[in-house]
Amino acid sequence: MLSIQGLYKNYSTPQGPLAVLRGVDLQLDSGASLALMGESGSGKSTLLHLVAGLDRADAGSIRVDGRALERLDESARAAWRRAGIGLVFQQFNLIASLSVADNLAFQARLVGRHDAQWQAELSARLGLQTLLQRYPEQLSVGQQQRVALGRALAARPPLLLADEPTGSLDERSADEVLDLLLDLLAGSSTSLLMVTHSQRVAARLQRRLVLHGGRLLESGER
Repeated sequence: MLSIQGLYKNYSTPQGPLAVLRGVDLQLDSGASLALMGESGSGKSTLLHLVAGLDRADAGSIRVDGRALERLDESARAAWRRAGIGLVFQQFNLIASLSVADNLAFQARLVGRHDAQWQAELSARLGLQTLLQRYPEQLSVGQQQRVALGRALAARPPLLLADEPTGSLDERSADEVLDLLLDLLAGSSTSLLMVTHSQRVAARLQRRLVLHGGRLLESGER
């Protein structure tokens, strides 16, 4: 599903170029889950943004479901991002003017994949049935994160990218949201790449990698 080879990314600073990624290689199979860890500033979110097509690498290749992102122009990458991946961030990014029901359906409708039956199932499994006519500001933080998960999964993306999706939640709410996410993904072909600082959260995923010194290491390797 996801293949990264020789990925490099530098940022300009007053002191000169800052190398964030230095030849990163990564493989993620269809239906597999992977936790990406590392200290603050190690480049975890940078790598996720590159995979999401939100930024361009300086060198290297990213292939998602057989498609080489470096060959796509901005318009094609935006279209692919809408249809090819689901995104979940710590800040949720719900649309304040839309109800829960419309937030859930937003991306799926955008790409012509709205399935009322699947959305109803998502709403039930996420515990949102009684909240569908509310607006984001009327929800708790945990409820908002459930809506964000539902929106990302409503279009049945082949790849789900999650950047600290439980980082704003208390431990109990984080466990509940993670349980729901893994349950929804179980048996599906959707792959999960999650950035997290939590060893406890990372341990729930099938594989763990650590970004250190601009390179990826298996968890525990140095």
